[in-house]
Amino acid sequence: MSLSFKDFLFRDKKNRVILLIVLGLVIIQFSFFKYLYPFASYIHGDSFSYIDAARQNLDISTYPIGYSRFLRLWSVFFRSDTILVAFQYLCIQAAILFLLFTIFYFYTPSKATQYGLIGFMVLNPLLLHLANLVSSDCLFVVLSMTWFALLLWIVLRPSNKIILWHAVVLFLAFTVRYNAIVYPLIAVAAFGLSKMPLRKKIVGVAAGVLLCSLFVAYTSYQYKKLTGYWQFSPFSGWLMANNAMYAYRYVDSASRKPVPQKFKALDNMIRQYFDSSRNIRKNPHEAMMASTVYMWTPGMSLMKYRDSLFAHRKDTTATEQKKWASMGAFYKEYGLYMIKQYPLQFTRYFLWPNSLKYYAPPVEFLEHYNSGQAVVTESAKRWFGYPSENVKVRMGNGQVWILDFYPVLSGIINVVILFGLLYYVLLKGWGHNRVFYRILIMTATVWLLNAGFTIFISSAALRFQSFPVLLSTMFVCLLADWMVQLMGSMKAEAASQKISTDSTIPAKGELSREVMG
Repeated sequence: MSLSFKDFLFRDKKNRVILLIVLGLVIIQFSFFKYLYPFASYIHGDSFSYIDAARQNLDISTYPIGYSRFLRLWSVFFRSDTILVAFQYLCIQAAILFLLFTIFYFYTPSKATQYGLIGFMVLNPLLLHLANLVSSDCLFVVLSMTWFALLLWIVLRPSNKIILWHAVVLFLAFTVRYNAIVYPLIAVAAFGLSKMPLRKKIVGVAAGVLLCSLFVAYTSYQYKKLTGYWQFSPFSGWLMANNAMYAYRYVDSASRKPVPQKFKALDNMIRQYFDSSRNIRKNPHEAMMASTVYMWTPGMSLMKYRDSLFAHRKDTTATEQKKWASMGAFYKEYGLYMIKQYPLQFTRYFLWPNSLKYYAPPVEFLEHYNSGQAVVTESAKRWFGYPSENVKVRMGNGQVWILDFYPVLSGIINVVILFGLLYYVLLKGWGHNRVFYRILIMTATVWLLNAGFTIFISSAALRFQSFPVLLSTMFVCLLADWMVQLMGSMKAEAASQKISTDSTIPAKGELSREVMG
């Protein structure tokens, strides 16, 4: 392909017009959106944790420190939350367009598919609500979309510059969200598909892994200084114990197995809680399946046990962060032990419900503006310079009904992908278009590894699944377009063969003359 990507974007008349129209639509809908939602939205708990970590310039926090570092850097230049939201929105639109036009550069779907994908992404209300959140969700989608586009460049047209940018973007994504822990594995698949020399493949993979490893080592060292032992993510330990509790709740007391001495106090506390919370009417949160209630709610067993340990030690100087981080390794060990003891219950009461949530991720915190609250914390007020702690919308009660279609859409997309991949294999699609085959391999790898990580370890919600849902939507449209093109080419080939066959058969009169002659 002689046309450079830059020329493809800005010198191709069709694409230049599309980009200008997109820019106009982005400005118009963002202006209308900010009229309806004049303040940024917050997840009560998560958002303020990011702001507090940025304000204190912390090296470690409850969540990966990347977004807090971004907020602190941003505060050097701007204080307005509107400018922050505008920047996040422009970045997420730019990242998605970069991915779309990368695909269109290497593979040409029909014009209807191209226009449909661009329209769906540019006019997508999910992007506006993600950008309006003071949370890592939007930034992670930006980095993930950019990272995946760079993977396609590595597979289809690699260069030293692309390899370098890929390592940097992979590192940034790794610092923002734990979901990126599977990204190096996906990158290995991309370098494996690439036609670059083996030495460059090794260097490319090593560069990304090295940067991520440095972040892991630095974070682990900071936790070593805080708690006395090495660990990368206390969050994973709390989550493991939380997940195990959803299975352990349904283990009958008569079937309860003895636990090692070091777990007995915690285990007894958890069993006492389960025995006292059987009434779902009085404890409605117990009706929830595969949630994160046990790890975040004050007064629950994990929090109570942590507080009892520090009270017993009479450690009044320990900060909340130290208390939380100190329990990570112990809770991970306990969670893994309980999962191994009760694998059937874990499969039935955690993996299966979590699979259903992955299949159709709930809208969760995106369902209500500002978590349904009318105020923010003092730290948020100071950080963005609000006149008071009150925030408002011009949309009634702040319920975000416009995203209600997403669980249904996600469910449909997951089913179509599954059967689409099956049909692709049956049709031996790799023999028809090698470029599309490589794009398909990379998208399917993301879909499969993300599904495994989400179902077995993480919690499924729309904001966590925004990147794979949007990517899967693109892929389903491209796969459908490929099948239509394939059927069209097969019909044309069959028609051509028929015409060729007909032309070799003598006409009836000619046949008679040949026989008589």
